[in-house]
Amino acid sequence: MIYLDSGATSFHKPPAVYWAVAQAMKTCANPGRGGYRAAMEASKTIYDCREAAGGLFRCLPEQVVLTTSCTHGLNIAIRSLVKPGSKVAVSGFEHNAVTRPLHALGTRIQVGGQMLFDWEDTLSKFEEALKGAEAAVFTHVSNVFGYILPIEEMAALCRDRGIPFILDAAQSAGSLPVNLEALGADFIAMPGHKGLLGPQGTGLLLCRGEAAPLLFGGTGSASRQQEMPQDLPDRLEPGTLNVPGFAGLKAGLDYLNRTGVERIHAREHRQLLRCVRGLERLGMRVFAGDHQASTVSFLPGMDCEEAAQKLGEWGIAVRAGLHCAPYAHNSAGTLETGTVRVSFGIDASERQTDAFLRAASKLPRFRK
Repeated sequence: MIYLDSGATSFHKPPAVYWAVAQAMKTCANPGRGGYRAAMEASKTIYDCREAAGGLFRCLPEQVVLTTSCTHGLNIAIRSLVKPGSKVAVSGFEHNAVTRPLHALGTRIQVGGQMLFDWEDTLSKFEEALKGAEAAVFTHVSNVFGYILPIEEMAALCRDRGIPFILDAAQSAGSLPVNLEALGADFIAMPGHKGLLGPQGTGLLLCRGEAAPLLFGGTGSASRQQEMPQDLPDRLEPGTLNVPGFAGLKAGLDYLNRTGVERIHAREHRQLLRCVRGLERLGMRVFAGDHQASTVSFLPGMDCEEAAQKLGEWGIAVRAGLHCAPYAHNSAGTLETGTVRVSFGIDASERQTDAFLRAASKLPRFRK
C-alpha cells in the first residue's frame, strides 16, 4: 500500500515508537500512585515525554498537558478562554474540532479570510474579524488544502489588541516550527498521532494562560481537597494517563528532535510540488499555491468518494470528502463536492508520488 493520508494519522512510524509502547506495557504501572519501581518508571516515562515536548516547542515541561487528542485539548482551551455567547474570531479554514465547541457555547463566530494561499487577504480579513472579539482561535495549516496561515502576524494582531488566542497545530506540529512563548498564544493544541509520530489516543496541550478543567477526578495529588489542583499539569489531567501511548509519543518526539522539523518539511514539500505538477499535467483541478505544507487537494472528473475508493483498490490510500472542515470547503467553493486529499508523511518519496500519479492517471480529467 502507498500511504498518502498522513493528514489523518501517521501510519509508518519510527521503529522506536512501537518498541517504546511495548516496553511501557511490560514495565510501567500507574504514575504518581506509588513509590515502587513500576510506578516510578511510569512517572519517569510521563515526565520524559513532557520534557521532550518542551524541548521541541520551547516551553516548560509543566506547561505540557497530556490529552487524548488534539480535539480534547482544543475543548479544554476553548472552555477555558471563551465565554458563552461571546464573539470569537476564527480563520476561514477551521476544523470542526474548533467550530463545534464554539457552536456548543453559542458564540458569535466572526470569520476572517477565505481566500486560499493569500496571506494579504487572510491578514486583512482576520483583522476585521477581531473587531469586538473577546477571543480568537485559528489553525496553523488547513487540514484540507495544506494552506499555511500567517500565524506569526495573526498572533501579533491578537497581542496588539489584548485578545487571547488559541492555535490549532494539528497539521503543523512535527513538520513546522511551533513556539509557545514566541507566539504568545494562551494555548496550542496538537495530536500525538499525526506529525509527532506517536500512537493514537495521545495529544498535547501547551498552556501559557489560566486553564479550567474539562474533566474532574483523582490526580494522585492534593487528595484532601474536593477542588481540582491549581497547578499544571495536574489541574487538567484527572484519571489514569495513557502511559504506553505517551511512551510511544516520547519516542516520536525524540525522532523529531534528532531529525529536525525543517528537514522533515523539506522532504514532504518536495513531494508535494512533484505531486501538484503531476496532477496538473493529468488535467485535474488542483488546489495549490504559495504557503503550502505537505497536503494537496484536487478534483477529478468523477465523484470524489468514488475516486478515492478506486485509488484504494489500486493500492493508494488517500482521503476524500469534507475532511471534517466545512468552513475550509465553503471558503474554497468545494462544499458541495468535497475533494480528494493527498497528504505526505515522514517517508515521503518519489516512489510514492510516482505510484500515486500512475494510479491517478486512470481517473477521468476534471471538466469545468
